[in-house]
Amino acid sequence: MQRYDRQTVVVKYGGHAMGDPELARDFARDVVLLKQAGVNPVVVHGGGPQIGRLLERLNIKSEFKDGLRVTDRQTVDVVEMVLAGSVNKEIVSAINDQGGKAVGICGKDANLMRAHRLERRVRDPLSNIEKVLDLGYVGEPGLVEPHIIDVIIHSDLIPVVAPIGVGPEGETLNINADTFAAAIAVALKAKRLLLLTDVDGVLDKDGALIRSMTTTEALNRIADGTITGGMIPKIESCLDVIAEGVEAVVIINGKVPHSVLLELFTEHGAGTLIERRRPGGYRMRQP
Repeated sequence: MQRYDRQTVVVKYGGHAMGDPELARDFARDVVLLKQAGVNPVVVHGGGPQIGRLLERLNIKSEFKDGLRVTDRQTVDVVEMVLAGSVNKEIVSAINDQGGKAVGICGKDANLMRAHRLERRVRDPLSNIEKVLDLGYVGEPGLVEPHIIDVIIHSDLIPVVAPIGVGPEGETLNINADTFAAAIAVALKAKRLLLLTDVDGVLDKDGALIRSMTTTEALNRIADGTITGGMIPKIESCLDVIAEGVEAVVIINGKVPHSVLLELFTEHGAGTLIERRRPGGYRMRQP
């Protein structure tokens, strides 16, 4: 526990764990315990399924380009209402019910997350001409001003952050929660970034959990085909975060009860930890 005393830990909370009331209570209890133990937890949450359900109820059809949801003006209003409204306040209430003092904010508060529109280029397989996909109000992090989080975490409060950013013209931009959490972790110089997902972590070619990897080993496992599909961009994002100064990133199954505590306060952890190593193979773990 001394390893994380007064250290900042950013937790990206999402996946099926958010939809299970018992797991949600466990997560809220874990976050409160972290704060009581002297850790500074920062919760960043997603909400894709909740957004999809409300869009369906409102009879707003979603268009997808290259696997990404196009977010027009009508859709981004729903996204903001769900993420910065109902989902954010559900998590805040859950933490408060467990004895914590949570505060809900989003990236628009105090200009926490200045963003710009996400630009994706694709090449037409027939003409071989590259074109830019117009994804509407979808953003990616630009400048992070973490003052508001610093103020919150150095009190008895716990910040719960919705991944909404503000664009160059003051427009609302929807940002991927993993990407948002990574940018926050870098800006706060966090000791750990925990990504709660619906999988146990990174698996080897035999399907066994890889409990830890260096950044070099992670690159090698991408090259040799051990890490494939949608896990590749997630690992690449982890490597970028570590390169920017975050000590380690951990991919955890949020469906495992108390997975956050198991990862931080047990030697074996609860998922796949990715970190740098000093020369000679000594793991960078501060006392």
